[in-house]
Amino acid sequence: MSSGRKTVTAFLTIICGLLLVILGLCADWPLWVWPVVVAALIAVPLLLAKLAGRRPDPLPRALLHEPDLPIPPLERREHLVSQVALPSKEADYDFLFSAMVRWHPADTAPDAPVINPGALAIEAVLERARRITEVASPARSTLVQHELNGALGTMRPAAGGQVMAMAENVTLMLSDIDQARLDKLAAVRKDEAVWEHERKYEQNRRAYLGTDVLRDTGSAVVWWLARNDDQVEKTVKDLGLLAQLTSAANNTDVPSQLRHLVPYPLPQPAPYEHNGHAPAPRPEAPASAADHFAALLEAMGLAEDDPQRALFARQMAHTAASYASPEAGEELLARFDTPVTPVTPATSVPSPDAFDGAPDEAEWEPEAERSP
Repeated sequence: MSSGRKTVTAFLTIICGLLLVILGLCADWPLWVWPVVVAALIAVPLLLAKLAGRRPDPLPRALLHEPDLPIPPLERREHLVSQVALPSKEADYDFLFSAMVRWHPADTAPDAPVINPGALAIEAVLERARRITEVASPARSTLVQHELNGALGTMRPAAGGQVMAMAENVTLMLSDIDQARLDKLAAVRKDEAVWEHERKYEQNRRAYLGTDVLRDTGSAVVWWLARNDDQVEKTVKDLGLLAQLTSAANNTDVPSQLRHLVPYPLPQPAPYEHNGHAPAPRPEAPASAADHFAALLEAMGLAEDDPQRALFARQMAHTAASYASPEAGEELLARFDTPVTPVTPATSVPSPDAFDGAPDEAEWEPEAERSP
């Protein structure tokens, strides 16, 4: 019996004795009862102490000799996994996985082999994470991270049921170089998509103009009327332009009935090729006396409606007929003073003073201007 129990037993014995004494005095017990009561008060505590001594002591006596033995350390059941490369959907773009792996051993048979529960738990967690990341796009690392937190947040058996493992505080990211590459590729894809849409838009416009609007002159006229709010007069004025535009779009000639409406000169037909070779270009004809005289009049500033221009032309024609040839004089009169009056060479060469005064009206005026 421990000291605490002994103290309680003695205290209860004294209290019971006092109660019996008070009860005996009040009841006026006879004298022979008092020895019996005293014997009972002594026998009952002794009997209780003997019965309590037969119970096993809960604390082994071996431990009482060395009460200050150190407590064995608790087994640590968590491990931090950092920057583990896991495959992604794209080749050569790996995720970097970090998490706190937790585990506890499962109930096993007594004859089970000794294991490393931490290593088995980490292996199981990484395998569960790899099955998720290998089908995920590396551009969605944040979304996959939350998916892993949910998938790895449950204790599940690993290594044949010998360990229960889970993971907390999962982080998933890409290296800075891979992230920069993905950002650049995304920008290029966006630019390419915009360019492709612009190219298709331009192709559709060309197809619309070539096969619908400019299919022929009639389609172009109808389109032009619709674009100009049914302005018929404006469309009629632009018929020649529309005809030339339509022929250019279809690589054809302008219809003959619309050629007189074309505002711009039509190109001359290409020279006929013979035996696959184009003929040699013809040499340009030398400038005639009339061409040189026209350049002289232009340099002198004589306009076409200037009367001195015709007078000067007659004088030059008379001089050319006298000193050069009658054909040169006729060419000058035909170009600069029509109608032409045939000029015959004079029998005598006039003196230079003859050109100072007015010319002879009977000799230089055309027949239409002479009096009958």
